[in-house]
Amino acid sequence: MDAPADLLRLCAVTDLDEDEPLRVDAGGTAYAVFQLGADYHVTEDLCSHGPGSLSEGFLVGCEVVCPFHQGRFDIRTGQPTHPPCEVAIRVWEAVVREGEIFIAAGSPKGA
Repeated sequence: MDAPADLLRLCAVTDLDEDEPLRVDAGGTAYAVFQLGADYHVTEDLCSHGPGSLSEGFLVGCEVVCPFHQGRFDIRTGQPTHPPCEVAIRVWEAVVREGEIFIAAGSPKGA
């Protein structure tokens, strides 16, 4: 399926495993894509505290634990929830169409 003009395709729903974040490089940006139950969430992949890749972390409830310093972020809002992380990360609304996950790449939530 071709991506609608206003959306950036990240991956297929079947590419995800609820237990593991997925790193997707698209449009010159690295994203971390998460499945939380029947919901999908997209954050920037780079931790705001250091060089950690959030797609290499793991979920505890609705929080991703950064593998670099074990800080945490809420994947729904991007807000830091555990030190040493203090600066929010960007998040995007996941749009699911015909089994594919898209985002409006230029429009992070809260931007």
